Amino acid sequence: QVQLLESGGGLVQPGGSLTLSCSASGNILGIAAMGWYRQAPGNQRDLVAVITSGGLTTHAESVKGRFNISSDMKTVNLRMNMMKPEDTAVYYCNVSRFGVNNWGQGTQVTVSS
Repeated sequence: QVQLLESGGGLVQPGGSLTLSCSASGNILGIAAMGWYRQAPGNQRDLVAVITSGGLTTHAESVKGRFNISSDMKTVNLRMNMMKPEDTAVYYCNVSRFGVNNWGQGTQVTVSS
């Protein structure tokens, strides 16, 4: 079992920056990938960015050039720059380990003036 603790959500103005962090504990050996997803009201949960244990990263088209994911496979960070109102959502940390997805509880990010 993997436990995930997220932090860093909150309110930010358009054009501002925010960093989300997620720390994994418990059975963390064998983590294959760590990432962030987001879900806005009425929408499905979508991938924001993911990083593999080999260091390969994937960012959604909507955040390329603005967001950056980094991780040491114990903690995963998402640096969000030039934020837009459409980035408003609940952000969920995800850890993939031996084919099993583990989810954090979610943290609210609101981009508004």
